[in-house]
Amino acid sequence: MATVEHCLFCFDTLASHLAGRKPKTLAQVQESWATYIKTIEANVPEPEDKTPRLSKRHPALQRLATTSSTSSSASSASGVSSSSSSTVSLSQPGSGTDTPATSVSSLSVAEYPLFVTWNTISAHEGRTLRGCIGTFEPQELEEGLATYALTSALHDTRFEPITARELPSLEVAVTLLTDFEDAADAMDWEIGKHGLRISFYYHGRRYGATYLPDVASEQGWTKEETVVSLMRKAGWMGRRDRWRDVELKVVRYQGKKESLEYAEYKEWRDWVDKQETK
Repeated sequence: MATVEHCLFCFDTLASHLAGRKPKTLAQVQESWATYIKTIEANVPEPEDKTPRLSKRHPALQRLATTSSTSSSASSASGVSSSSSSTVSLSQPGSGTDTPATSVSSLSVAEYPLFVTWNTISAHEGRTLRGCIGTFEPQELEEGLATYALTSALHDTRFEPITARELPSLEVAVTLLTDFEDAADAMDWEIGKHGLRISFYYHGRRYGATYLPDVASEQGWTKEETVVSLMRKAGWMGRRDRWRDVELKVVRYQGKKESLEYAEYKEWRDWVDKQETK
């Protein structure tokens, strides 16, 4: 699944690019994050009410506590392993929707299809999409994350390129895609669990689009509303009540997502810089 370190790496890739400096490697990010967490935990006083330290006071430690709790719940389950912020743009429009579904078993442990999403967070408007581009082709994580962190920030044609002054208002989300399956029909998927990738022909023209797994649940859509919206996103302009007349090819998939706001990235990066000057 996507991790905090993946998000930190994306932020550092973008921030370093905008500042004209060399970013940390993914291995460096992972190593420093582990040390950073230990340092924070060691310096957080034990709460007077004896609540476990990991659940108190610091966002990074709260994140770890939540992740640990989620992992425990998942491991005890019986074999069962977000919004406009996840409305995506493919890196090669028109190049992927008819590609056979990728079997997760065929992927290297270090390779995943992936998407990187940038959101702007404000007190007045909440979370709004700022850029999202990814690929359904398996990527080696360091190369793929670095590529799409910049591509989604700087080359999403729906938006102007992100600038350095915007960094403090940003959130990044990384979604690693798994479990690709051909759906039996347009309703053969679960809201909140599956992303959808559709392709179809209409009046001799091919269309295709995708929504990540969190879109339908965050928008509060039904399955039908999701499918129709996705067809509209692909460019279909037919009558809404006739969407079932269109023969859709539907691939469902799952996505393991993690997100991080700039403030948490900046605190980690300041700590890293301080360690390097000692």
